[in-house]
Amino acid sequence: MKIEIVSGSPRSNSVTRRVALFLQRVLSEASGHEVGLIDLRDNVFPIIQSVITTPDAAPEAHRAVAERMFAADAFVIVTPEYNGSYSPAMQNMFDHFPKQHHKVFGLVTASPGGLGGMRAAMQLQQFVLALFGIPSPYMLVTPGVDKKFDAEGNLLDPTFQKSVDTFVKEFLWLAERVAEEKVEA
Repeated sequence: MKIEIVSGSPRSNSVTRRVALFLQRVLSEASGHEVGLIDLRDNVFPIIQSVITTPDAAPEAHRAVAERMFAADAFVIVTPEYNGSYSPAMQNMFDHFPKQHHKVFGLVTASPGGLGGMRAAMQLQQFVLALFGIPSPYMLVTPGVDKKFDAEGNLLDPTFQKSVDTFVKEFLWLAERVAEEKVEA
């Protein structure tokens, strides 16, 4: 199974990227699946003009990301909270591609604040449903992200590990079941 983590902030000093790096390691170790990281700091999409229908139809600058988006069996979105919602750059990237039918999405929000992006998490569920994706009900809401993870994606707060473990276990359970169902269909 191919899982793509989308680090949803284009900011050079993104603290959400810390969580994305950590989850990439944890998901790889826990599952043995191929786990990639699409970092929006390195993949800036213009305002959408048309939907990319195949990887070959993508502009050359976005072809590698398009190949990964079409090949992904599941996604983990890691987004900061911007004005009570998820990252507009992340939505813009997904808007460049067709609907994500029958793909599971792990939802992760992160904020230096005390709510950890909870308002963004609620809206992220609606966004994934609009993509025809399947949101995992176990979200990872990360308050005080700058105190929980260092710049290299190492966990600084061991008390947060249990939340990560629950998120990973439940996301993988759902994603693997949906992937199995697709193979059998």
